Amino acid sequence: MGIYLDPGTTPFRKVINNNPYVDKSGMISELNKVINTNDCHVCISRPRRFGKTMAAHMLSAYYSCGSDSADMFAGLEIENDPSFRTHLNKYHVIFLNMARFVSESADTKQMVAMIKERLTREFMQTYPDIEVGPATGFTDCLELVYQATGIGMVVIIDEWDCVFRELQNDASAHKDYLNFLRDFLKDQPYVSLAYMTGILPIKKYGVHSALNMFAEFSMTSPKQFDRFIGFTSEEVKGLCDRYGMDFSEMSAWYDGYRFPHAPSVFSPRSVVAALSSRSFGNYWTRTETYEALKIYIDMGYDGLREGIVRLLAGGRVAINPDRFTNDMVTFTGKDDVMTLLVHLGYLGYLVESGEVFIPNREISGEFVTALESPWYTGIADAVNDSLDLLVATWGADAATVASLIEKAHRETSHLTYNDENALAYTVSLAYYAARQFYTIIREMPSDKGYADMIFLPLRSHPDKPAMVIELKWDQTAQGAIRQIKDRNYPAALEGHAGQLLLVGINYDKDTKTHTCEIESIR
Repeated sequence: MGIYLDPGTTPFRKVINNNPYVDKSGMISELNKVINTNDCHVCISRPRRFGKTMAAHMLSAYYSCGSDSADMFAGLEIENDPSFRTHLNKYHVIFLNMARFVSESADTKQMVAMIKERLTREFMQTYPDIEVGPATGFTDCLELVYQATGIGMVVIIDEWDCVFRELQNDASAHKDYLNFLRDFLKDQPYVSLAYMTGILPIKKYGVHSALNMFAEFSMTSPKQFDRFIGFTSEEVKGLCDRYGMDFSEMSAWYDGYRFPHAPSVFSPRSVVAALSSRSFGNYWTRTETYEALKIYIDMGYDGLREGIVRLLAGGRVAINPDRFTNDMVTFTGKDDVMTLLVHLGYLGYLVESGEVFIPNREISGEFVTALESPWYTGIADAVNDSLDLLVATWGADAATVASLIEKAHRETSHLTYNDENALAYTVSLAYYAARQFYTIIREMPSDKGYADMIFLPLRSHPDKPAMVIELKWDQTAQGAIRQIKDRNYPAALEGHAGQLLLVGINYDKDTKTHTCEIESIR
C-alpha cells in the first residue's frame, strides 16, 4: 500500500465507525454497471459537506486489491448486490485529493509534475521488476504495469475542481490541468473506472467539454445518483427516532433538495451536527468559507434582485442551467449566477420544471444575512419587520398588520404588483419570521377550493395558533373572511386542536392601500 496507490481502508473504517453512519454503499452497484465499459468515466458533483470524500474513501476501500475489505461491507446495501464479489478488491486504486496538490504547488505545471513523479515512484516500488527507462512517460509507465499484471486501475480524484476554485482567473492553468486529466484518463487501456468528485461540473470551453468522455451527474442533473447526494427522508426519520429528535423540526431546518428519484433530501452535514449536539441551528453554512453568498447575489444582472426576493418569499424562479460554463467567474446573466448557487447548495433545483428555490430554513437564514448589502436595503427591512407583523397577527391587531404589509409592499415595489399572486409574494416575505414557528403551505386544497396560505404550527411550537390567510385584490378584507368560512378552509386543518386565526387581507389598487380583518375561532 502507498499514499496514492492502494491507500488502504483506514479512512473508510473511520467513516463507518462514526455515530451516526448512513449507508450509501448502494452507489457502488451503479458504478459496477459501468466499470470496464466504454462508459467507465463518471464525474459526480455536489456541494461541500455533502459526503463527497466519504464516498471516495468507500470506493477506494471496496475496489483496492491492496485491501481485504469484505468485512467492512458486511450488512451494508452493496453486500446483497450480485456484482459485490465480482469487483471487490480486484483493482489497483489511484486516489488523488487535488486540494492537497494545489496547496503544495506553485502552479499547475509543478502540480502535474508532482503527481506524475509520486505515482510513478509508488508503482515502481510495488513492481520493482518492471523495467522503466528515463525516457518512459507517465502514462507509458501505467501501461507497462497493466500489461505485466493484467490488473485494471480505478482512478479516484477527489476535489477534482479545486484548480478552478483556487485559481479562478488563471485560464492557462485550467487548460493545462484539463489536458493532463485528458491524457491521463481518456482512451487508456489501464482505466477500468475513472471517478471524479467535486463541487463544479466539468469546465466547458466553447460548446464542448474538455473531458467529454465523462458522464456527469450534478445538482441540476443527478439522474440515478440522486438518492446518494444527501440523506433521504426515510434515513433521517430513522435517525430522529434513534436520537429522540423531532423529525418535523429537522425537516424545516435541513430538508428541501428535490430530485426525480429522491423527492426529499437533507443536508447531511447539518443533520449529523444537529444529532450530535441535540440542537437545531446553522451548521452547513458555516463551512462555506471560500466564497460569500453575498458576492453572487449582489451582481447587478437583470432580474437577479427580483428573483432573490421571490425566492425569499417562498417562490420559485425558472432558469436555464445549460449555458453555465462551470466556473466561478464567467457569468452572462442571472441564470448563470443562480446555477452556480445550485451547485454550491444554496438553491434547490427542480429538474422537471427547471425552477430554483431556497431549500430550507438554514439556507434561508444565510440569504437574509447576505441582504445586509445596500442593494437589498428595503427587502432587509421587510424581513426585520416580520416578527412584529407576526406578533400583531397573534394579537388580532388588524390595523398594524395592514400597515406593516403596506410597508413591505413599498419596499418590494419593484415586483410586478397587479394581481393576487403578486400580493401573495409580498405577504409571504412580510411573514418571513413565521417560518421558525410554522410550516407554511400555499394553495392548500380544502373542501370547496384552495386556501391561499395555511400556517401550521410546528410540533416544537404547539402553543401557537394555526392561521388561514385569504388574499383579495380590489375587493374587501371582510369578503376574504367570508370566503374562508363559506368554503370551509379550516377543514384543511383537521387534527389541529386549539386557536385558529382567520386573516383576510385586501389591496385596493386605486388607493394603493391594504386592509385587514382578523377573527379568532377554536
